[in-house]
Amino acid sequence: MTDLRKITGPVGYAWLRDHLNVPSFLGAREARMAGVNALERLPEGGLLVPARMAPPATILDHVLFALKHEQINLHLLALALKRVPSSDMEASFAATPNGVYIRTACCLWEMVTGKSLATNGATITAPYQEVFDPVQFFVGESRKSAKWRVDFNGLGDISFCPIVRKTPGIQQLLAEDVLKQARAFAENTNTEMLDRALGWAYMSETEGSFAIEGEVPTQDKARAFTQLLQHASDPKALTEELLCELQRMSITNPFDKAWEFRSEQNRLQKGVGAAGVRYVPPRPEMVVPLMTPLMALANRPPKGLDPLVHAAIISFGFVYIHPFMDGNGRLSRFLVHHCLGQSNALPTAFVLPVSVALRRHEDAYLEALHAFSKPARELCHVTWGGDANYAFDWLPEADEAFRFMDLTACVEFTMRMAQVALQKDLLGEAQWLGDFDLVYAQIKARFDIRDNDLSHLVAAAFHNGGVVSKNIRKKYIHRVPVETLDAIEARCLNRMAARASPPDDAQGLAAA
Repeated sequence: MTDLRKITGPVGYAWLRDHLNVPSFLGAREARMAGVNALERLPEGGLLVPARMAPPATILDHVLFALKHEQINLHLLALALKRVPSSDMEASFAATPNGVYIRTACCLWEMVTGKSLATNGATITAPYQEVFDPVQFFVGESRKSAKWRVDFNGLGDISFCPIVRKTPGIQQLLAEDVLKQARAFAENTNTEMLDRALGWAYMSETEGSFAIEGEVPTQDKARAFTQLLQHASDPKALTEELLCELQRMSITNPFDKAWEFRSEQNRLQKGVGAAGVRYVPPRPEMVVPLMTPLMALANRPPKGLDPLVHAAIISFGFVYIHPFMDGNGRLSRFLVHHCLGQSNALPTAFVLPVSVALRRHEDAYLEALHAFSKPARELCHVTWGGDANYAFDWLPEADEAFRFMDLTACVEFTMRMAQVALQKDLLGEAQWLGDFDLVYAQIKARFDIRDNDLSHLVAAAFHNGGVVSKNIRKKYIHRVPVETLDAIEARCLNRMAARASPPDDAQGLAAA
């Protein structure tokens, strides 16, 4: 077993991060020199490197090491390659013109600098090299550079390219295919029961999404949001005009209603002063340059990209960009339904109550959000001058972090919440409705009891573990015989004992 106390200096991306003095989005995926005889990959994604394999202390050498031994990190590559002189790039290419990693570096250098490198007539005979390995990453359309024989196959182009790694957890969730399970549920459930279960899902999704924001919607707002969900599958391209319309429908304060994307700096705050600022979304000048490609990605998902992965990318990408002064969180959750609805991966008007699952797992939701937002907070120095006077001092190249967000944790979390929403919430509701109908019919066939009273008593018993409570018995003692109350309790207890328990979502989360 490796003695981790022998770990020394950073290598590759970690070296570039320290050398460029930028916030770290690497997490545990750091490469460091250690007392090992060969490269050793750690379970959490780190890499131990023998001292003899460590590259010289130059930006280009560490870029080439990272390209060879670590997964693609466009954020650090973009920042680093801008610092490499064209002469160094050309000299390294001339030494090995067919080299996979120098060709990739040269292609990316031209993309991020907007300049051209000289090849001096060198002929490349090597096959095309993909920037993103499809085994390790979700990829987008092919964008081939004939000059370098490199295929930039990211989820977006160099102006905005979110990154999603295929972790074991995501691979497992893909194999389980929650959308296929949802289609099977819809096909195997009778129409009346499905309508009742979906009616509950729409109401609960609306309440849950507002509740995450600490708000109880008015009847009009709840109705408007529910209607939005019901029409999520209507063919509509995501545009600034549409998002502004949705934003105005989702908030109450007339001064925060938007007619265009924000033109002032926003912040997420809990507490007073600069110390209370938890996240600073991109500067106003970056909102349109980021939202334009995000909306393009929403409207034209890469071929073969799983719809849930796509929905998560759009939802979290939106909330990190924060294009409005208010209503971003609620809209980001609606975008999950919009993307799934546009994909036709679910039956028409079918909704997975993901906000219900999110609300129950808010700690995990915040953990997923913080995977990017916590290091991104270091991109901007905030000072407070009292009252509402805040000043924002951005790092010179902070924009690159928002162009190349790693959304892996967000995608895995969204997929798991969709699974919970189906298995625990929607299937659980349908099962409960079936149990309710069965007990209701059995009691109605034996006893003369008012329909409203019977509905309330059966529901109350199920929600109380099958038992008709003492308070309920006292309330109904003058119009419902004890024999009837006992029969309701017995039927509910028998049904609860007989039915299969719904899947435990806590176990699913623990496996994430």
